[in-house]
Amino acid sequence: MIVVTAPAKLTRSLRVTGVRPDGYHLIDAEMVTLDLADELAFDDGDALEVVGASGLAVPSGDDNLVRRALRAVGRRAAVRLVKRIPAGAGLGGGSADAAAVLRWAGCCDPAVAAALGADVPFCLRGGRARVTGVGEIVTPLPPLELVVTLVVPPFGVATAEVYAAWDRLGGPTGSGGNDLEPAALAVAPELARWRDRLGDATGASPVLAGSGSAWFVEGAFPGGERVVARAVGPAATSSPDVGSGCA
Repeated sequence: MIVVTAPAKLTRSLRVTGVRPDGYHLIDAEMVTLDLADELAFDDGDALEVVGASGLAVPSGDDNLVRRALRAVGRRAAVRLVKRIPAGAGLGGGSADAAAVLRWAGCCDPAVAAALGADVPFCLRGGRARVTGVGEIVTPLPPLELVVTLVVPPFGVATAEVYAAWDRLGGPTGSGGNDLEPAALAVAPELARWRDRLGDATGASPVLAGSGSAWFVEGAFPGGERVVARAVGPAATSSPDVGSGCA
């Protein structure tokens, strides 16, 4: 059995810079890898067990990103996926899991990663980077000493619904460095309550993580439903059993 970690990603800033003719949105974002991580155990066989999922429902069928990543690299395995990254929180949980499969299989091809999802190329590399295009262009940035406090509501927000709302609203620009905030609040107005709870508890102005539902502030403010996480480098996305992460 081989165990691989799948760290979450945090989108520190996000600008939507346009929409391609095929409907995919162009972004200019800064992303960092966090020490909050799922865990995948690979063994002989052909099955997927998902344990501990929270947030949006995690599919276990053919649409699951673990299964899709296995097909992309032409491999079979019995995978036990322990979810610690809430689904639908904007923290890249599914993409992190897909990237972990690619690392387990020894695949560092960015084209394969991009075909699986917009966040997978960054999750495959990890660390800190500027992410542009539809997510497929990952430009490394210097490491950053960063501690953040997250609050994750007990519900998820579907990324596709948030981008659809962004289009419907005419492409509003969000405050706090995330253009998707107004669209996410239109999809899930209850997000505002969780933003305000984090702001009141920390005295800081929370920023939406990606398309939501998580909010974050910089600094450590432990307590209650809050989660403190730290930025980690690309080496943290690798496992002694599968070699180093992708450069």
